[in-house]
Amino acid sequence: MQKKQENTSLIWFRNNLRVHDNTSIKKAVQNHTKVIAVYFFDPKLFEFDKFGIQKTAKYRAKFLIETVTDLKKNLEDLNITLLTYFESPEDKLHEICDAYEIETIYTQKEWTKEEVTTNNFIKNTLSETVNFVEDNDQFLYNPTTVSKDFSNIPNVFTAFRKKLEKTVQIQKEVQVSKCTSENLIENKTIITTLQDLGFEDFEVHENTAFPFSGGETSALERLKNYFFETKKVGFYKKTRNGLLGVDYSTKFSPWLANGSLSAKTIYWKIKEYEAKFGANDSTYWVIFELIWRDYFKYISLKYNAKVFQLGGILEKDYQWSYDKQLINQWIHGETKDDFVNANMIELKETGFMSNRGRQNVASYFAKELLLDWRIGAAYFESMLLDYDVHSNYGNWMYVSGVGNDPRDRKFNTQLQAERYDGNHKFRKIWLIKTLF
Repeated sequence: MQKKQENTSLIWFRNNLRVHDNTSIKKAVQNHTKVIAVYFFDPKLFEFDKFGIQKTAKYRAKFLIETVTDLKKNLEDLNITLLTYFESPEDKLHEICDAYEIETIYTQKEWTKEEVTTNNFIKNTLSETVNFVEDNDQFLYNPTTVSKDFSNIPNVFTAFRKKLEKTVQIQKEVQVSKCTSENLIENKTIITTLQDLGFEDFEVHENTAFPFSGGETSALERLKNYFFETKKVGFYKKTRNGLLGVDYSTKFSPWLANGSLSAKTIYWKIKEYEAKFGANDSTYWVIFELIWRDYFKYISLKYNAKVFQLGGILEKDYQWSYDKQLINQWIHGETKDDFVNANMIELKETGFMSNRGRQNVASYFAKELLLDWRIGAAYFESMLLDYDVHSNYGNWMYVSGVGNDPRDRKFNTQLQAERYDGNHKFRKIWLIKTLF
C-alpha cells in the first residue's frame, strides 16, 4: 500500500457536528497524514437582525455549546483535536492554515446567502495552494443522485416525494476511521461559554417537551430509546400531532438541525427497526418527514434568495403590515387567541414548540394578523432549538401563502384547539397565572 505524503488537512465544522456518517472526517483521514478540526462560534450568529431580533437566543446557544463540547470529546476518541474560537471564520481560518500548513479544508456544503458570503470572504484570504472541499452531508437524498438541474425540482411536494421514492436510492452511512494518537496536537483554545455570548445560565423548564442535551451522544441515546427500547416509533403517526410530553414525536429535529445526527442514520435505523419488529404507517411516516426536510432544502437550492423575500417563491404581492404592538403580543402570548398564546409561551419558556403549534401560530401571524411573515420566521430562528434555515423559511412561506402550498389554507385556531387540546390540558399548563 502506498504511503500518504506528509500533509495536513483541516475539518471546518459547521452544521455537521458529529463523527458518525461524516464525509469531511472520512476524506480528511483517508487523504492526509495529519488531521486537525476547528469550530467557530461566529459572532455574526448572535447579532440582532434588521427586525431587532437576535439571530440566536439562549436556548439554541446552550444547545450548541453542549453539542460542541460533546463533539470535542468524540473527536478526541478518533485522535483528532478540535480547536474552538469565538471569532468569525473569515478572520481566523487563513491564520490557522498558515500556522499548521494546511493543504485542504473539508467542510459541509452550504448555499444560502450568508454562508456563501462567508465562503467567498474565506477563499479570498486563503493561499491559492489551499484546497476547499465541500460535501453534501445534510441531506437524506444526496443532490448528486437527485438532479443535475435544480430548476427541475417540482413545486409540489407529493410529485417530488413520489419521484424520489421510486427512482433514487438512499446512500449508506459513511464509515469513519480513527487516526493514530500522534495526530493529536496541543490545544490551548477553550469552548465559548453562555456568558461569553452575553447570556446567563438557566435551568431547563420542568414542562419542556425537549429535556435533552445537545450533542451526538445524546442524539444516539434518544434514537436508541425511541426506536428500540420503548418502540414508540411504531406509534409515531398516531401521536405526532401531540402537544405535551417527550414522546409524542421523535424529537430528533434539534440534533438534525445542527448536524449532530444525520438523516441517513435515522433512515437506516428505521430499516433496522422494521427488519426486527415490522414496518407500518408510523415507521414510514418518520421517513416521510425526513423527505419533507429534504424538500425544503431543494426548494432553497432552486429559488435561492427568493425564500427570504417578502413575496416568497410565488412572488405574491400581498399587503403585509408591521405593527410593533401586534408583533409583541404574539411573541409574548398576549393575543386574543388562547391556543396561540399557550404555544407562544411554551416557545418563550423552553425554546421548543410542537409541529401542530407551529402551524397554528404561524398561520395566525400571517393570515389573521396579516403581519410580515419574515418577522415571525426571524423570531423562530432566534428561539427554536431546532432552527434549520431551509425548513424554517420553507414552512413559513408555505403557511403564509407564498410558498409550496397549492391550497393556500388558513388554520382555524379555535377548531384546532378543540381537536388537539379539547381538555385544555396544554393551555392550562402554559397559561396558568401565578397568584403571588
